[in-house]
Amino acid sequence: MTLSKYKGIIPAFYACYDEAGEISAERIEALANHLYKKGVKGLYVGGSSGECIYQNLEERKATLKYVADAVKGKLTLIAHVGAPSTRDSIALAKYAEELGYDALSAIPPIYFSLPEAAIETYWTEIMNATELPFIIYNIPQTTGYNLSITLLKKMMENDKLIGVKNSSMPVMDIERFKAAATKEDFLVFNGPDEQYVAGRLIGADAGIGGTYAAMPELFLKAEAFFVAGNVEQAKNIQKEITDIIIELCSLNGSMYSVIKEVYKLNGLNIGSVRGPLAPVSGEDLQKIESIKNLIDATITKYEAVPVK
Repeated sequence: MTLSKYKGIIPAFYACYDEAGEISAERIEALANHLYKKGVKGLYVGGSSGECIYQNLEERKATLKYVADAVKGKLTLIAHVGAPSTRDSIALAKYAEELGYDALSAIPPIYFSLPEAAIETYWTEIMNATELPFIIYNIPQTTGYNLSITLLKKMMENDKLIGVKNSSMPVMDIERFKAAATKEDFLVFNGPDEQYVAGRLIGADAGIGGTYAAMPELFLKAEAFFVAGNVEQAKNIQKEITDIIIELCSLNGSMYSVIKEVYKLNGLNIGSVRGPLAPVSGEDLQKIESIKNLIDATITKYEAVPVK
């Protein structure tokens, strides 16, 4: 199996709702095609950015289907199938396989604090349910579990495991997961967008991130600088990406609601967020345009800079 299809900028796909707050096939198709035209490598569908824990099983299946209908064969598609029950996770995994997704991914089980053996069983049962490769999603700040090297090595005994999407904040975790790999070709994806360049420097093979779709041009340019060996310029653009992320998180609404409001100003309406995530409201709505302008100005600043 070649893993080159997973190496690059892979935005986490946003939940797309209509005005009534229901899943919108039309808006999913529009967002998927928008990101395809930007030149990203693939899409990570149904994860945190997709508001997966606030959607029922049928809504999650619908999102998987509409994304596949739009861009299957054009982009690498990774289906996040983590759910509160193993049964639902397996149902999503099998459906993603039917739709032609390239890989599966899942967070560890949520809510109950489970022993590591139970987490191992959960991931293993998902992997054994299909023929698709699998990517562990490590995000301890929301799940309460941080992937251990011991469990990672056990999971690597399954040939279907091809990587880890690591969203823990310590960059060191990326290096440790790479160092622990017992497979010659094993992927570690940088998760925290604020440390994309640092993650690549310490060994991340690619990135999957929640703000990539808000400014794909900047992450693509940072990756191009890094691949070209221009680390200083990559660091420069990372600083400005992080400045933008701080602004996206500065309002009372969810970061995703801010991003969606920016999208609206750019002429692409993908709806708002689903409660309990908070929409942008009141005086904060007046600040959206300044955030949009900051993103636009930064993109303009770097688009003419040659990669060398």
